[in-house]
Amino acid sequence: MRIAIFTDAYWPSVNGVSVSVDTYAHALAGKGHDVLIVCNEYPQNGPGAQPRGKAEAETAGSLTLLRVPSGVVFFSHEDRAAHFRERGRVEAALDSFGAEVLHVNTEFVIAGFGFKYGRKRRLPVIFTFHTMWEEYIANYFPYIPKAILIRFTRWYMRRIFMQADVLVAPSMQALQMLKGYQTGKLLEHLPTGVDPALFRHSAEELARFRADMEARFPALAGKRILLFAGRVAYEKNISLIIALMREWRGRCGDLILMIAGDGPYLDYHRAEAKKLGVEAACVFTGYLPREELSCCYGISKVFLLPSTTETQGLVTIESMLSGVPVVAIGAMGTLEVMGGDNGGFMVPDDSAVFRDRVFDLLEDEELYRRKSEEARRHAQAWTVDALSGKLVDIYHSAIIRGKSGSFAVGSNTPPLCGG
Repeated sequence: MRIAIFTDAYWPSVNGVSVSVDTYAHALAGKGHDVLIVCNEYPQNGPGAQPRGKAEAETAGSLTLLRVPSGVVFFSHEDRAAHFRERGRVEAALDSFGAEVLHVNTEFVIAGFGFKYGRKRRLPVIFTFHTMWEEYIANYFPYIPKAILIRFTRWYMRRIFMQADVLVAPSMQALQMLKGYQTGKLLEHLPTGVDPALFRHSAEELARFRADMEARFPALAGKRILLFAGRVAYEKNISLIIALMREWRGRCGDLILMIAGDGPYLDYHRAEAKKLGVEAACVFTGYLPREELSCCYGISKVFLLPSTTETQGLVTIESMLSGVPVVAIGAMGTLEVMGGDNGGFMVPDDSAVFRDRVFDLLEDEELYRRKSEEARRHAQAWTVDALSGKLVDIYHSAIIRGKSGSFAVGSNTPPLCGG
């Protein structure tokens, strides 16, 4: 099968969409399918890299990246928007590739290229609803009344949904929200799988990585690490764990909080740690390559997820695959992934409870051992090997239904972007 995947978010941008697209693309290529990822180009794609003048492809085996020149998004300088003028070159590359099915994962310019191409070539289009924008949009436009933002978002998202033939929800919460839009589209539930191979590190490899990290961040030396990994943004609720460091460090003096990731709130949280007097107990790594991030789990003691807006909660699975217990607020995707106290503790949005469950893991060696073993077992149900077969079935079904006329391939809904 020849599959074209469209995403406005991809490496080196670190977020759940990038992880999902990359994980499934490699799994599909590993199963013998030909995969083309159409994504934005970032100036930092490589050392000293500069934006190219036109869309160009990077090929490795049966997986090809088509990087499209892009510019900064005015309301989020860490994100990119492809140049509309590149659509013709993208379509020429897609014609050469010979896609049988299109899979759109975002809602902006690159997504618009995918929807437009599906209409022109009458190809089935799958759309994965990764981001519940109704929950996030106010963080980007705080000066606009929330009721107006939500009304606009619902109108915009419904127009996006109507351009697809099949809608995929990576969590039950996302599935329920999709049902509320009443699109009449075929709905599927498919969580994002995680590649366990990324988190298999020998003791020697982790020891070398730990030594390297201590050289870069001397405050880590001799400390047990409490880890947060992910996008450093308002909705991640990182302030909760920074504030708790005074109590954790006061009772267990050998602790340090490592916040691994980049994002718009990085400087804010650095200033917050200084204001609260825990600056010496916090390490902010900034952006880390995926390979280094996977090692961060392996050198950590407990993984912390204070966010209440996780669409999928993939980082909890990544931690569990490393045998590192998780303490997370049980909401949205995290609620579905952990399903209770599996591989750690799923707690209410209560800082005192969150604090105490971390103490339990730090101070009870037998409990920690049980939770570590439980984490590895629980994570196996969420590996990409266990889930990618269903994605292939969704593609096959869409192709067959499109050929039989079971749904109208190439929606007539006017495009919102990239069209």
